[in-house]
Amino acid sequence: ISRMSLNNSTTPDGRGVLVYNGEVILLYTKNVVMSFDSNSQPSFKGKKEGALYLTSHRIIFASLSSGGPFRSFAMPFFGLQEVKLEQPLMGSNYLKGHIQALPGGNFDGEVKWRLSFPKGGCIDFGTALLQAVNMAARQRPTNAPPSYYPTMPATYVAAPANYYKPQSGPYYGFVAPTHVFPDRPADGNVYVYDQPPPYPGIAPVPAYNDGQGGSAPPYPAGTLPGYAPPPQSFAVPPYPAPPQYGEAPPLPQKH
Repeated sequence: ISRMSLNNSTTPDGRGVLVYNGEVILLYTKNVVMSFDSNSQPSFKGKKEGALYLTSHRIIFASLSSGGPFRSFAMPFFGLQEVKLEQPLMGSNYLKGHIQALPGGNFDGEVKWRLSFPKGGCIDFGTALLQAVNMAARQRPTNAPPSYYPTMPATYVAAPANYYKPQSGPYYGFVAPTHVFPDRPADGNVYVYDQPPPYPGIAPVPAYNDGQGGSAPPYPAGTLPGYAPPPQSFAVPPYPAPPQYGEAPPLPQKH
């Protein structure tokens, strides 16, 4: 079953994006327009302008209108269906696909989505997305449990700047077109959960063995490089817990 979530991927004020411990931002671009079909929920009405993140596990759209009912929309690779790159003879290129709600995802039913790039780059981003979806499909263990479970409230901390700088080379065989998308998120706009991703990404993961599996690929020295913990962390609403087929490296201990 495909899964996605509404307004679970930004800080409560809508100004910062939330990623998991071990999740890597591979591409970032501004000036993206997102729209939806086949869903009557008011949050999905109209066109949304914002920024788009391609991470090692999903795509995240963060709206420029941080105070509205629609702040963010996250779609894990493993749940994306019928993703297509459309190149009409008349009009701009766009990406489209569909996906269904997850428990606790803040809406019900299936949604058809569309992404357009008014300043260009649709083909490059679409090609990268399709590659990531195919790679993630090969990584999910065939006997892994469902990807979402109830959990205690998670915490998050501000990420160091080099946590989300563009990759300097291939990431497990994935080559991001950073020559087309050289931008990076603004300093202070990315926060990291203390939990690992609750679903597989494009990096290899160990086979599921009832919670006794190995670790997900670590960051250098098992920490977030160059990270100095802030004086406090922030509580966030309950968010689905990860399956136990792997663990990403923990964040540094908060003081």
